[in-house]
Amino acid sequence: MNRKLLPWCIAGVLTMTAQVHAQEDKYIWLEEVEGAKPMEWVKTQNAVSAAEIKAFKGFDTLVANSLAILNDKERIPYATHIGDKLYNFWKDDTHVRGIYRRTTMEEYAKVDPKWETVLDVDALGKSESVNWVFKSIDCQYPDNQRCFVSLSRGGADAVEVREFDLTTKDFVPAKDKPFFLKEAKSSLSWIDKDHAFVGTDFGDGQSMTDSGYPRVVKLWQRGTPLEQATTIFSGDKTSVAVSGWVMFDDKSPLSLVTEAHTFYTATQYVYQDGKLIKLPIPQDAEIKGYFQGKLFLELKSDLATPAATFSQGAVVYANVADLIAQKASFTEFVSPTPTASIAQLSFSKSAIFVNWLDNVKSKLVRYEQDDKGTWQSTPVSFEANGALTVMNMERDSDDFFVNYTSFLEPSSLYTVNAKALKPQKIKGMPQQFAADKFKTEQYFATSKDGTKVPYFVVMAKDLKLDGRNPTLLYGYGGFEVSLRPAYSATIGKNWLEQGGVYVLANIRGGGEYGPAWHQAALKQNRHKAYEDFEAIAEDLIARKITSSKHLGIQGGSNGGLLMGAAFTRRPDLYNAVVCQVPLLDMYRFNKLLAGASWMGEYGNPDIPQEWAYIKTYSPYHNLHKDVHYPKVFFTTSTRDDRVHPGHARKMVAKMKDMGIDVLYYENIEGGHAGAADNNQAAELNSMAFAYLLQQLK
Repeated sequence: MNRKLLPWCIAGVLTMTAQVHAQEDKYIWLEEVEGAKPMEWVKTQNAVSAAEIKAFKGFDTLVANSLAILNDKERIPYATHIGDKLYNFWKDDTHVRGIYRRTTMEEYAKVDPKWETVLDVDALGKSESVNWVFKSIDCQYPDNQRCFVSLSRGGADAVEVREFDLTTKDFVPAKDKPFFLKEAKSSLSWIDKDHAFVGTDFGDGQSMTDSGYPRVVKLWQRGTPLEQATTIFSGDKTSVAVSGWVMFDDKSPLSLVTEAHTFYTATQYVYQDGKLIKLPIPQDAEIKGYFQGKLFLELKSDLATPAATFSQGAVVYANVADLIAQKASFTEFVSPTPTASIAQLSFSKSAIFVNWLDNVKSKLVRYEQDDKGTWQSTPVSFEANGALTVMNMERDSDDFFVNYTSFLEPSSLYTVNAKALKPQKIKGMPQQFAADKFKTEQYFATSKDGTKVPYFVVMAKDLKLDGRNPTLLYGYGGFEVSLRPAYSATIGKNWLEQGGVYVLANIRGGGEYGPAWHQAALKQNRHKAYEDFEAIAEDLIARKITSSKHLGIQGGSNGGLLMGAAFTRRPDLYNAVVCQVPLLDMYRFNKLLAGASWMGEYGNPDIPQEWAYIKTYSPYHNLHKDVHYPKVFFTTSTRDDRVHPGHARKMVAKMKDMGIDVLYYENIEGGHAGAADNNQAAELNSMAFAYLLQQLK
């Protein structure tokens, strides 16, 4: 056979296979997101589930607890430096959709700072009769006057982008020729005050990837129509996305164009003097920063060079000028250990900070070069049992914030100077539940292949190990996302104080031990994440912390897939499942919304060899009528344009037709986060806890 024809033959067969599968899927009609028939089905399911769950005697108390926590005026107003001001986005019972506001550092340090409102999203929505949700603001550095404000209808990922002026506290008027993008999944990045990189749906049917993100980057000049923007680069339609963006070494810009071929591989170009220059760096390396003329990369696999071999997980750097000249020579900055990975890399004006994760506990270290060019490390003094997050570190300053939290310690915000390294507490949350009655332990479960898998347990100090404690096991296990200790007043009030035990699983697929921990559960090894989760559940039972009758599990998005796999693989192990905004139909995930972008994580179901392993855990395809399943509570959002609500809808419809008892609730707003405001968030969270308390007590 002619090899040139082979791909087309395979493609034809796969297309026919997909069509046959679609015809056999009698629930595919539920994929029509806002169709009249699917929405009627949604409203019927919502009414039944809401009535059952809200009948829980303490439901109103759970909602009141949640709202009091979400609207608490004493919570920390996390802020970002823009110019000489600190900016914060704030929601409460008065500002349901939120206000964007600012103050000075002097005011911010006070117990009750005076804030100046910059943008009132509630007022904007009311005046325009649109349920706007504030998504982000990106200001043009270093002038910090003009900004791109992204607004979403109902919380979806697709946004409308408008130009905003921080000086006038208003959107830029038409006479000043503002940048504007209509609703789409766009990429818009400042080059200077009058030029931007833009990627969006240009309306030609060819400007978006199969994943629904921009595949074309254009140079857009102020005052010119979008259709006249100059094309700089066009990527492959099968790539995840293409974007143009600018990094800064203090105030020196570096313009880049990135083609993300998969979620984990990309080709990087420097855009210089109107030309693109491909950088000689590994496609799976992640750009972490631009500092003193050097580009810093985190390696996702070993890198062999003529001079040295650098290990997976290490951070290396090279001079940008040498990379552009194709004469790169890499030098190691830091490398991981068997127990420690790099959770965060941050760059101040004069130093680099590494937030290490050592057995899922944080440690912050400053790195500076001495006169000989050797990197000298100095730890920053913080408690070792919590989670640190570096915040607001800017390239033109040595002052930044660090947030510290643990399961039982409310968040505290510290100011740190890169030179002095003396943390000073500036803000602190009050205790919002009786944390002194509880303790935290870290245990290690042994997975099926012998791997030791860590997990945290938060429980009452006087807990009886009798196997009767209602226990909630939370997991994610994907996309190199690390789950770290964190204070949650909602979990404290609505679960721990109700007699529950809370467990956080650090299974493979996450990033707790660096790239290798993540890659251990990719594609054909996906089952490793599920085996880890099962091992933790069994370990909890073996320790008599709980039993299957009293064990519930929860997860969302990729964690929702974990939930689906968990209860279809081992229905005997759990008695409650909260499955949120999930992926479930793994045969069609790559054809729904952003699904194609996740094939680097799961594989491609259109390739028979890859579907062979995907189908072994695809929850939608592993339901059996004669099996007793726990009563699952599925939640999703109509406005979720990342993970299609059809996944949860179809799963529930199929289970109901099999006679399986199941609960379903779809929030009409909310996007992938599930809720568009605090009222919706309180309601949904309370429904989950009420369901768990009904099932597990």
